[in-house]
Amino acid sequence: MLEQPNMPELPEVEIVCRGLRPKLEGYMLIDVVQRRPDLRFPLPENFAERLRGRTIKRIDRRAKYILAHLDDGWTLMAHLGMSGRMTITGETPLAADKHDHIEFQTDDGAIVRFNDPRRFGFMDLIPTEELETHPMLASLGPEPLSNNFNEVSLNEALRGRKTPIKTALLNQKIVAGLGNIYVCESLFRASISPKRIAYSIPGKRATRLVAAIRDVLKAAIADGGSSLRDYVQTDGTLGYFQTKWRVYDREGETCPHEGCGGTIRRIVQSGRSTFYCGKHQR
Repeated sequence: MLEQPNMPELPEVEIVCRGLRPKLEGYMLIDVVQRRPDLRFPLPENFAERLRGRTIKRIDRRAKYILAHLDDGWTLMAHLGMSGRMTITGETPLAADKHDHIEFQTDDGAIVRFNDPRRFGFMDLIPTEELETHPMLASLGPEPLSNNFNEVSLNEALRGRKTPIKTALLNQKIVAGLGNIYVCESLFRASISPKRIAYSIPGKRATRLVAAIRDVLKAAIADGGSSLRDYVQTDGTLGYFQTKWRVYDREGETCPHEGCGGTIRRIVQSGRSTFYCGKHQR
């Protein structure tokens, strides 16, 4: 049984950023519609008014956060939560859905809608120069697709940690942006048991794990991410990496590793479902 809901992870947020950049970067927000005072948290005071007339200089991603840098020295930070989605429409969009909470319109005619049925997402306005010290960003670990994430950094982060490696990798202080799906898939590709104690990973296992994490994330991004209940790309199309999962949500199936013959198991670790092959992953 598929565990629901699943929060969009790094690949899904990266794809959203890539979809937003050509429609928002360099363009002015001529209108912002705010249909409720809060999402997961209250929206900043005068949120829509502060954004109208601002030009978006650049869109970045940090972990699972979308960062839209504005021309007035502030940054719009957005998090998709469990069910949030950003979709782009033309100049004559369909009528707003009841869960279309925020709407941005540019001087080029693009309309970006933030839809979030569960309202676990949030938006905030932060002085750009204070981003690195912001409570939600300051303690994040390295980006797994950056040069800062390597065997050395992983070895150091796991030193002395007595938690299972699956739990450790979900800790955003160790590596930023990973979630349940891609940790399960990465551990499978690295042939590492999710139950193995984190401090025992350094060495050859760490080398395999770093490579597996990078490979899984790159493959997921190339396939548009994993679409489960709510996630879609900015053009409304589904991702399809879920069709290539090797262990996640494959409980009871035969291990796909060549020559293994084991069976995919499901256990619960730190309240999350873990899928793995006990024969292939040691």
